[in-house]
Amino acid sequence: MSVVKSPLSESDLKLVGGALQGALVDLVDLSLVAKQIHWNVVGPRFRSVHLQLDDVVATARQHSDTVAERASAIGVNPDGRSATVAKETAIGSVPEGWIKDTDAVKALVDALGVVINRMRERIEVTDAPDPVTQDILISLTADLEKHAWMFQAESA
Repeated sequence: MSVVKSPLSESDLKLVGGALQGALVDLVDLSLVAKQIHWNVVGPRFRSVHLQLDDVVATARQHSDTVAERASAIGVNPDGRSATVAKETAIGSVPEGWIKDTDAVKALVDALGVVINRMRERIEVTDAPDPVTQDILISLTADLEKHAWMFQAESA
């Protein structure tokens, strides 16, 4: 049962709702992965990587709230529960223990790459059914791509 009447048709709502739910899962897991690495990074570039990781966490958390609220606004229940995120994530797991700064950068570049690719797919599928959602996805993807660039530059 939805208490919010959607402005979208049932088929568009299913498509857009799926895109938003997938985006939410990716953003929640990205924030958790970045924070886990943040707590465990070691090495000569500790400080710069440590601070960059917090920037990624802040971005992912801000956009996850926007995505979840957009889902609610169109009548879709957002699900950011840990069990849902664990079941639906496409981001690889973070190794246990201390993480060398170079490995931390690689792990973040890989995680961002996965999320960015999935966001770009969602941008395409939301074009016709909901340009408002597409605009949100474009904005958050631009921010994620900026983080990916900065982490890639860290490893050059």
